[in-house]
Amino acid sequence: MKVSIITATYNSEATILDTIRSLESQTYKNIEYIIIDGLSSDNTIELVSSNKVLFPRIFREPDSGIYDALNKGIDHATGDIIGFLHSDDLFAYPNAIKDIVDKFQETKTDAIYADLEYVSKSNLNETIRYWKSGPFDRSKLKLGWMPPHPTFYVKKSIYQKFGKFDLNFKISADYDSILRYLWLNKINVGYLEKVVIKMRVGGASNGNLTKILHKTKEDIVALKKNGIFWPIALTIKNISKLPQFFIKNN
Repeated sequence: MKVSIITATYNSEATILDTIRSLESQTYKNIEYIIIDGLSSDNTIELVSSNKVLFPRIFREPDSGIYDALNKGIDHATGDIIGFLHSDDLFAYPNAIKDIVDKFQETKTDAIYADLEYVSKSNLNETIRYWKSGPFDRSKLKLGWMPPHPTFYVKKSIYQKFGKFDLNFKISADYDSILRYLWLNKINVGYLEKVVIKMRVGGASNGNLTKILHKTKEDIVALKKNGIFWPIALTIKNISKLPQFFIKNN
């Protein structure tokens, strides 16, 4: 199975090399790497273009935000499976993509998700929050559950059938898409019980109070749009994050 990995970049020179090196280290080799760059003004493209291992396909043009860029990446992707590796994230270990593909082949599902660690910006080995997803149960979606989107790998045919990211959302388009695929359309999904992605803290949805409030408003819209009673789902969704700051990946 061919895997398309999409990275959206904009002035990402501080972290993009860590991202690329984690992809270079992968033992699975049937990978297509796509960079969607929103006209960076720093050295992002020079750093990416100098890579002699991955030979990424690079597309440079203005966009209206990260989800617009990711949608463009989906359009360009030729793989059977699509995943997103954000420009400040990295794979947790060299067999991550191999394990994802093996799980697809084992479960015969439309999507696979896994666990994720939030790590310190300055120390990638310092875990701030451990997101253990747990086995899939569709009923948990009514209680605000969702898998970490950077670990959510989906067959391209699902994007073609059920649509890409809704650009009316600036922060919660990933949550909306997961609800659309898993709740409304009931696609088959499998769980890989491993941390496959490390994410630096301080992303688009959790960087400050303003972003958190904006995300909360968008989460409510996403829940309503997908037919889930939002007061219960949103309350439990936010409360359920608290143990992630205390649980460690052993």
